[in-house]
Amino acid sequence: MELRYAFRLEPGPAAHAALARTFGCARVVWNDALAVRRAAHERGLPFPKTGELSKLLITQARRTDERAWLTEVSMVPLQQSLRDQDKAWTAFFNSLTGSRKGSKVGEPGFKSRKDHRQSVRFTNNAGWKITAAGRLRLPKIGEIPVRWSRSLPSIPSSVTVIRDAAGRYFASFKVTTDPDTDRTSAPDAEGDLGVDLGLTHFAVLSDGSRVASPRFLRRAEKKLKKRQRELDRKQKGSKNREKARAKMARAHAAVADARKDFHHQLSTKLIRENQSISVETLGVKALARGRLAKSVHDAGWGQFLAMLDYKAKRYGRELTRVARNFPSSQLCSSCGHLDGPKPLAVRLWICSLCGTTQDRDWNAAKNTRDEGRRIRAAQPQEPPTPGPGALTVA
Repeated sequence: MELRYAFRLEPGPAAHAALARTFGCARVVWNDALAVRRAAHERGLPFPKTGELSKLLITQARRTDERAWLTEVSMVPLQQSLRDQDKAWTAFFNSLTGSRKGSKVGEPGFKSRKDHRQSVRFTNNAGWKITAAGRLRLPKIGEIPVRWSRSLPSIPSSVTVIRDAAGRYFASFKVTTDPDTDRTSAPDAEGDLGVDLGLTHFAVLSDGSRVASPRFLRRAEKKLKKRQRELDRKQKGSKNREKARAKMARAHAAVADARKDFHHQLSTKLIRENQSISVETLGVKALARGRLAKSVHDAGWGQFLAMLDYKAKRYGRELTRVARNFPSSQLCSSCGHLDGPKPLAVRLWICSLCGTTQDRDWNAAKNTRDEGRRIRAAQPQEPPTPGPGALTVA
């Protein structure tokens, strides 16, 4: 399984300047390629290929006076910039034809030097390495200290250096994990859990336990408003405004980091303790357009479900998504009677058939668990894989 492991970088003044040059050169190559491709489209010419653009915009451009400064950085991140644009165009064309699943993707646009988030990627042919002292050595940049929080499971195939809006630097390593090792590292579990996500409680589980909603954005709202007022008072284009913007970005990054850490800890706990997990398929985008938009964004359900998904695949667990039109809060989990829709203000209700008092969220979690069991039972079972030396009968 391919994963990314990210670690904080601490570049010094020289590395900081070298990274800024690399970001700038990669951005210029991207913009030059985009301009050439748009001009070819307007003239009715064939779509320029990456090889042609690499020769024109990198190899030949480095020999001219206008682009001679491209020689100050490694060629690999410049070539990777062209490959990234290829992927962006492919996603755009597939989105137009309908062959790409998900929401529509727009046409690639020009990048600005004022963009606060920058990134470049180095593949193995760039000659980067992790030194014996644990530093990241990048070509034409030098050695950069890394804050190692864990060990890499395998040799990385590439590293992406990222500068976020808060001015922090990260190294994102692309690694491949061994499925057998991943599954043996997770303890055996037999739990079968249903999860009902909400706003009052972040999650209510079918075993009756509840996970409180941290509400990181709401708790930091006072500080964020103060930072925003300070930013609004500064003159546009001034150094003080840039300082205020960086403070604002760091405050938002602290909220996002705390939310991500909470999601990681909870998803890991659920995956380690249960073999099967059933969750409702939520229409997060639609919910985020309503009157509860800020609370929905603060909860971050989409990020949490994405973590559950990849961790279940990695550790050999079963994650079942129940259809969003399944009436989990309308069914009585005791007798199965469909009692009809109820306003959100109704948190407890009595089944009109069996008379059982049901807690709305806990009842929904149990119904989600039962529906997940039904979906898994209806799925065709894969035949067992023959062991070593076994005969396969045609």
